[in-house]
Amino acid sequence: MTFNLTTLALIALVILIALSIVRKKMNFIDPQTARQLVDEGALLVDVRTPQEYNEHHIPGALNLPLQELEARTDELPKDRTLVLYCRSGNRSSMARRYLLSRGYDEVHDLGAITSWR
Repeated sequence: MTFNLTTLALIALVILIALSIVRKKMNFIDPQTARQLVDEGALLVDVRTPQEYNEHHIPGALNLPLQELEARTDELPKDRTLVLYCRSGNRSSMARRYLLSRGYDEVHDLGAITSWR
């Protein structure tokens, strides 16, 4: 089966649209919005393990591992916007749902650390 350039471009466009829809359905925010929120005072929270955090993290991020979140929730201010991230978006998504269930209003999920540009 051969594809011409137009067909390949159309397939790429469909994939990009699908990925955008999936990100929105999973409540991820785009990197530009995340940066803007942080620039405006949001707290950036890395929910990966301390080992992952020590290997590489976004400067200024607080490391609060998902497995410690329940015990350390009081370290996160309820009156401040939070932007969460992890390795792939799975743990940050779980952390977001947990915090929303505990009365936090402004909790955003960047998803994967690689999204930060």
